[in-house]
Amino acid sequence: MLDSNIVVSVENVTQRFRVIHERPDSVRELFAKFFRKPVRYSDFEAVSNVSFSVRSGEMIGIVGRNGSGKSTLLKVIAGIYKPTTGRVNVHGTIAPLIELGAGMHSELTGRENILLNGLLMGYSKQQMLKRESKIVEFAEIGDFIDVPVKQYSSGMFMRLAFSVATEVDPDILIIDEILAVGDMSFQQKCFERLREFRRAGKTIIFVTHVMSQVTENCDRTILLEKGRLILEAVPEKVVEVYTGLVCPEVRAPDERADVVTVGSEL
Repeated sequence: MLDSNIVVSVENVTQRFRVIHERPDSVRELFAKFFRKPVRYSDFEAVSNVSFSVRSGEMIGIVGRNGSGKSTLLKVIAGIYKPTTGRVNVHGTIAPLIELGAGMHSELTGRENILLNGLLMGYSKQQMLKRESKIVEFAEIGDFIDVPVKQYSSGMFMRLAFSVATEVDPDILIIDEILAVGDMSFQQKCFERLREFRRAGKTIIFVTHVMSQVTENCDRTILLEKGRLILEAVPEKVVEVYTGLVCPEVRAPDERADVVTVGSEL
């Protein structure tokens, strides 16, 4: 029997990409290579047979080394990628904060992008105008709200994107390291907003390399390694295993021939 509290279900998901090993420099060269010999390529599995579920109101952390498949997995959950095999079931509205500046039109002002993002999420112009003042206040970018976003710093992008995504009241918030570009005080403000989300029963899927953010905020954490889910447990346990992967301990002295144990001659 299915758990009615599950809002995200990832079932045996594999995401495969085709990697071309010969990149022609021009269209003419492409046609020449096509007629002379086949283009060499290989398939790469960024995510490999991953399964897990997320319940309503949970904050799930996803950790792993660079290239482990974290961002790809979030894009599959958000519907940006269709999985090669497997399936994802999502119940509720999603606000993805996956790539800095994604969903923003560089030539439009911050204020215009607030309206654009709201319309893309299914809100009316009137609904977004009612939310606009709160979004602007939270973002703390001052007069830059009326400046084209192509002139924004990465921190300003993050402030506006986070403010819009959390003010439109999604059921599920997906965050992929976007908070890393903000200053410390604004990060604290963002995490307080996330705690408010959780108190309201919202669901958060969170990717970060900052382990303290995982242990302090997440209910459960999964560890990816080379596209595979190798551990799903409480944050402290996953952080311990992850730390062992990125900072392996030096072998014990008795395993090293060139090391003499202190006091062995006494």
